[in-house]
Amino acid sequence: MKSQPDLKLLATFLAVVRRGSMAEAAAELDYVPSAVSQHIAALERDMGVELITRRPGSRLILTAAGRSLAQATETLFDATARFQDAAHGIAHREIAELRVGTYPSAMTYLLPQVLSTLRARRPGPRIRLVVVETDEGVPRVTSGDIDLLVAYRYLPEDPPAPSEALTINVLGREPLVLVTGAEPGRRRPVELAECLEREWVSGHAHNPDRRLLHRWAGELGIAPQVTLETEDLHSMLAMIRAGLAVGLIPATLLGAGHDAGVERVVLPPGVAPLHREILAVGRPGARSPLIDELVTLLAGAVDSAQSAGGEHSPLIT
Repeated sequence: MKSQPDLKLLATFLAVVRRGSMAEAAAELDYVPSAVSQHIAALERDMGVELITRRPGSRLILTAAGRSLAQATETLFDATARFQDAAHGIAHREIAELRVGTYPSAMTYLLPQVLSTLRARRPGPRIRLVVVETDEGVPRVTSGDIDLLVAYRYLPEDPPAPSEALTINVLGREPLVLVTGAEPGRRRPVELAECLEREWVSGHAHNPDRRLLHRWAGELGIAPQVTLETEDLHSMLAMIRAGLAVGLIPATLLGAGHDAGVERVVLPPGVAPLHREILAVGRPGARSPLIDELVTLLAGAVDSAQSAGGEHSPLIT
């Protein structure tokens, strides 16, 4: 028996099984009946077993081997059709699953509405989310483990940067808001000078938010005392709400009514506002219509979050 039967012979065999007649199969395939008979004979030689019992004056009868081969052939052709559909979709840059990495607060405040909108527009593709910080996510984009990374950049010289291995789309600039705990009954805004003797909360010494804070403070000639260190923004907010610290918080976390318990610190005139860039990081040549649409929706979400927060939350604008 041949290790791989001829697919053309199998197609003829399946037509004979469906029609129950060599002549009807020949009409379906646009063959002469003798060609169909030759195909079946050749297939039986290849398989080394009789597949069809031929009785003059009656319809063809499948042997047990013929029934088994018919089932296997249908399975093979169904799988081939699915493969061809998938290959066609891939050739047209359609994908079944997109792996997206994102930092935690984007998962909470940016992606839910974006993914809901995307699912309504494109119900087929599956989005697999991975919570990962920017420094850990960039190598996973390069390796192909993640297709798109929603990232942030506090300082312009910090990674990620465009390269032969990476494409960078700036989705927007998210303001960083200097806030302190709200004081019930206070009648005037809190000014920066009042915060210099208070404790501050920020990331660890080499974190990008901490380095940005020190650079900004150096330009202002002040030296905030960071005594509470955490990488978790929600922990920062909890400390600030409890009146334990002053700190810079991304505006997204303070929009849509999430600014209860904190108060904006008024900066001196002429002080430049702080922000972080929100980025979409991918690989050259890996862009599909789905990724392009997701990037567009994310850019709109970043812009909407900033605009919505500007009216109700203590944004530095």
